[in-house]
Amino acid sequence: MNRKTIFVGLILLAACEEFQPKAPQEYELLDGPVSGLTETENLQFLKGDVAFNDEVFIPATGLGPLFVANSCGSCHPGDGKGHPFTTLTRFGQTDETGNQYLNAGGPQLQHRAIPGYKAEQIPVSTTYSSFTPPAVTGLGFLDAVSDEDILAWADPDDDNGDGISGVPNWIEAKDYVTLRPNSITQNGKYIGRFGKKGAVYDLLQQTATAYNEDIGITSTYEAIDTYLGVEYDPEVSNQTIQDVVFYLKTLKAPVPRKENAEILFGKEIFSTIGCATCHRPEMKTGASPIAALSNKTFYPYTDLLLHDMGPSLDDGYTEGSAKTYEWRTPPLWGLGLSKNSQGGQYFLMHDGRARSIEQAIQMHSGEGMQSGESFESLTGEDKRKLIKFLESL
Repeated sequence: MNRKTIFVGLILLAACEEFQPKAPQEYELLDGPVSGLTETENLQFLKGDVAFNDEVFIPATGLGPLFVANSCGSCHPGDGKGHPFTTLTRFGQTDETGNQYLNAGGPQLQHRAIPGYKAEQIPVSTTYSSFTPPAVTGLGFLDAVSDEDILAWADPDDDNGDGISGVPNWIEAKDYVTLRPNSITQNGKYIGRFGKKGAVYDLLQQTATAYNEDIGITSTYEAIDTYLGVEYDPEVSNQTIQDVVFYLKTLKAPVPRKENAEILFGKEIFSTIGCATCHRPEMKTGASPIAALSNKTFYPYTDLLLHDMGPSLDDGYTEGSAKTYEWRTPPLWGLGLSKNSQGGQYFLMHDGRARSIEQAIQMHSGEGMQSGESFESLTGEDKRKLIKFLESL
């Protein structure tokens, strides 16, 4: 090879490197495992990743006949928030007495169907609510928080007089879940911590129910076919469900973007106007069978409790012991990355009605009213710094 050929080759190599897209930084992505997993755990994480993000169901592999989506990843693209196109519709429960439409498709509307079947419609004169799929990163940390800590943050009678009276959602645990060590019970019910209303006990229940109600896939955990209403042979293996559960447990927590003086000032404003009362910045996990999750401090900005959000956010629908106007405080970590999975724009609050962070804050009423009013009294510059802080999470 002569010098001219080598020179031309070097030029072409340099040109390729110049035009090759740069790999995204870790803080720009929601997916990826927590650090500290063993080799065996990393292999299970990868299996769960494939099942969650790559497996697309068709009728031959169990899809439907009624369904909402045909894969897990279609509702949680890049492990992030969903879009209105994948919003879930829940109906059939108006108070704590339970769902009155379990024999008519409740609690979830399957609004799509495979050929030859008719999709569901909401029964006439039935209240319903729309739930935008949440981001799924960092869930293992929330799963490992102790019941004792959650109850310590509750203040049902507002004993401290701050206008905030968060309460847990007491739910019936599915018979297939494994109760956490030192789980606290009240009248035979347990603390829910996942879902818009906090009505799901753990990630196994969340996963098995999603396969069943979202995709129409039966398992030994959720064996009732959503169309036939009778027990049906498992269409997904226990191992696959356990792999997905492990994947969800070991997805990393969202990595905050780089702090600067403006962001730190916005963080102070966040606390000063009372947002941190419900959106607790810091938590700690208890002991976990996954060593990488044990006794870790993390920063989710939630208290996992239900709060009265006022009449404007009362959809007339509820789950578990929650009132229709009560919603679980959503974690704020990863908020600034939400647009990446939502088509380049925000769809916030439980149903995506808020199209910006500012709108979401303005929609806070009930226990959030005082913080909302304090936000409105800020100068434009202080509002900008607060929102910049929230987008850095």
